Amino acid sequence: MANPDWHRLGPVETLKQRSLQTVTVAGRPIALSYEEGRFGAILGRCLHAGGPLGDGTLRNGYVVCPWHGWTYQRETGEGEPGSTDAVPRYLLKQEGGELFIDLASGTHPRAASHEPHPLARRPERAPGALRVVGISTTVMDRQAPRYSTSEDLLGVALEAAAGDGAETKLIRLDSLRFRACEGYYSKSANACTWPCSITQMDDKDELTAVYEALVHWADVVLIATPIRWGNASSLYFKMIERMNCIQNQITTHNRVLIRNKVAGFIVTGGQDNVQAVAGEMMMFFGELGFTFAQFPFVGHSRGWSAEDMENNVAAVKADQELREGTRALARRCLERARDLVAAGEGAARTERGGRKANAGFGKSPGPG
Repeated sequence: MANPDWHRLGPVETLKQRSLQTVTVAGRPIALSYEEGRFGAILGRCLHAGGPLGDGTLRNGYVVCPWHGWTYQRETGEGEPGSTDAVPRYLLKQEGGELFIDLASGTHPRAASHEPHPLARRPERAPGALRVVGISTTVMDRQAPRYSTSEDLLGVALEAAAGDGAETKLIRLDSLRFRACEGYYSKSANACTWPCSITQMDDKDELTAVYEALVHWADVVLIATPIRWGNASSLYFKMIERMNCIQNQITTHNRVLIRNKVAGFIVTGGQDNVQAVAGEMMMFFGELGFTFAQFPFVGHSRGWSAEDMENNVAAVKADQELREGTRALARRCLERARDLVAAGEGAARTERGGRKANAGFGKSPGPG
């Protein structure tokens, strides 16, 4: 063992009052625990994403990370049985009513030996034809399907793209089983990870299909939504909340995952508000890194008072001009994507300064 490097932590009786806490020793965070008459000390940074272990909880003798639930035995630093990861643990001693820690006694960390998630690979466009994914956000019971104006027009757009030589793919959100965003960013900015924290922990979560298409596969993304009380569908919002992990990579790591990709939108409804819905969608996808063709959306509404949905459906089915406009949207998006792909890979980082790319992210503000 190296020469001891003892540091005073404080009075034993005071430190006993909390079952788990963070103490900083020589700039190093330590998760100090007390249970069943014994202290334990392990490094206070989780091996997964750096979560503060001392701010977590104790469960059956294990420290549970407050960010994503990774666990470490509070005295040995070992992960739960079956895992290979371990954080450093440190020796403690009591003298004269004081508790001391030996920093030189720290064991070596062992990272978990699992393979990286497939989504974690570097975004890199594969050679080949342009690729278009259409995402339908309409909510539907597939056991008793009904006609959807937005999904119908999305199909028209994908057919036009395929006719122009593109590979196409349709994703119906209501056929995927995925959890709602659980607010990891609210715990800490760095707790919102890429791939999504939920995706990493739950192999049954099916939003991976959307992440794969947006980040790795598609050159063009076409989003179709009905209007629900003046807004996009509930499934649309459930999806984009989970896309925060893509945008937050810019905020926390200055890492742009969406490069040289085009987004277009199809918005339909019996009630008016097409421009506001499309504008909100454009803002969000612009924040992810998407660019837009000229006139990036098509919309249809018969106005606020048009509650006779049977007539609304009939109008969309019969409106050949609307269908041709949808085909033209697909062609404009493809043309824009061709230019972007020809220009190269696209920026992997942003210029630091202003808004969420501010270089001062994570720093405490100065006085005044």
